[in-house]
Amino acid sequence: MSDQDVRRLVVGRIVKPHGVRGEFVVEVRTDSPEQRFVPGAVLGVRRGGAARASDPETLTLVAARPHDGRQLVYAEGIGGREAAESLRGALLTVAAEELEPTQDPEEFHDHELEGLRVVLTDGGVVGTVDEVLHSPAGELLQVRTSGGGQVLVPFVSAIVPEVDPDEGRIVVDPPEGLLDEA
Repeated sequence: MSDQDVRRLVVGRIVKPHGVRGEFVVEVRTDSPEQRFVPGAVLGVRRGGAARASDPETLTLVAARPHDGRQLVYAEGIGGREAAESLRGALLTVAAEELEPTQDPEEFHDHELEGLRVVLTDGGVVGTVDEVLHSPAGELLQVRTSGGGQVLVPFVSAIVPEVDPDEGRIVVDPPEGLLDEA
């Protein structure tokens, strides 16, 4: 597998600089921040581009601490507020191979859901999961419909009764109007 084939998974998003010394605020997008945001951790930096490409840029963390539901992070080479500001909006990533398998059969890593076919309980095809979005209200599946549009499906058991990665599909039972394209 070449470096270009490495699947990178998002573990955080840089929100803004904090203070004048180069520290920055990270919105956490991982269930295990205590493993990802530690001194010495090397995280990929993606300022845009495909999730499947390797990240040419990395940050080595010097310090990290929880702060108001986020992380305050300091990394090598980020010597001041301007350098931290230049990272605003960047995604922090790790290689998919670095993640430990989930222990609960009802839990999935984002990359295990992305690319799965989405079908209705009667077998009708809805589309394909493009991305898993993390919002304060919970996870949403961003689905590219077979008609070329997009819909957001709340990733809750009442609407998504079955996830079968081995079969490459997710079964949805949406309430009326949920799958209407914008």
